[in-house]
Amino acid sequence: MKALVLAGGSGTRLRPITHTSAKQLVPVANKPVLFYGLEAIARAGVTDVGIVVGETAAEIEAAVGDGSAFGLSVTYIPQPAPLGLAHAVLVARDFLGDDDFVMYLGDNFVVGGITGLVEQFRADRPAAQILLTKVSDPRAFGVAELDAGGRVIALEEKPEYPKSDLALVGVYLFTAAVHEAVRNIRPSARGELEITHAIQWLIDHRHDVRSTTISGYWKDTGSVTDMLEVNRSVLESAERAVEGTVDAASEIIGRVRIDPGATVTGSRIVGPAVVGAGTVIRNSYVGPFTSIAGDVHVEDSEIEYSIVLGGSRVIGVRRVEASLIGRNVEVTPAPRNPAAHRLVLGDHSKVQIA
Repeated sequence: MKALVLAGGSGTRLRPITHTSAKQLVPVANKPVLFYGLEAIARAGVTDVGIVVGETAAEIEAAVGDGSAFGLSVTYIPQPAPLGLAHAVLVARDFLGDDDFVMYLGDNFVVGGITGLVEQFRADRPAAQILLTKVSDPRAFGVAELDAGGRVIALEEKPEYPKSDLALVGVYLFTAAVHEAVRNIRPSARGELEITHAIQWLIDHRHDVRSTTISGYWKDTGSVTDMLEVNRSVLESAERAVEGTVDAASEIIGRVRIDPGATVTGSRIVGPAVVGAGTVIRNSYVGPFTSIAGDVHVEDSEIEYSIVLGGSRVIGVRRVEASLIGRNVEVTPAPRNPAAHRLVLGDHSKVQIA
């Protein structure tokens, strides 16, 4: 069995961060989202991995390398343009051969991994197995319709009027039957070859398509809100490890990880939180669900429920929360210009100025 990891998207919802960085490499708990997926694939016993890459190919390759750090063997597969998930299967045809494979969206996050799903697929080997979860607004996702017995009878991509609240999670398992399906579908109205259309083709041609509905945590990390929520979820399981330097005037409360080389002076850090190597935190407050990467400088500031990427400086800022701060950013107070009121008042006026 092989794995096909999709890491070619442009990440428009995470701009401006993704103007200079691949969305799959934006970190949560100081580790790129893509790495969590690769680790889940390795834990499931799948080691032969193809990564579909686009404009950010060089950055993805520099981060992942040959895959040996994850116990994987990685092949990079260029996709000329992001023309849909089914198109990614088309361009990966030579790599996949006739092997079964798991397709994993590189910006998705599934708590608990995919080991159980892969084992179930290996045992039963349907033509396709999809992962579903209930969502509050299905219109933003591929949506599955099940019959009374729980069998998949129809799929729609981002429907205006969804027939269920079951959205497709970004993990799919296929046999070689899917290759005929992707060859026989046409681009959707948005110009993409949709994987939902390929799976629908399998259903229409009486192939065995099964689903598993998960109740655990899943997120598509395509927006800042989602990134912060995944960061919160990962930090929930963080373990306390204070390996950096913390002075006697500082207070470290709860599950806080301070990496070697970090320095904390005169500050209060309340976990769960992580502080990267080489970071300096001085006379500041770092609140729960905050990930601060390496070589960051935080001074005379308060920050909570946020992600700060490497090399940034947050100096003299009273309060920062629910924020995603990119690499080598400088956040400082605005200059205090003299305040004045210019008035033209008639006779017998009464004016109150705070």
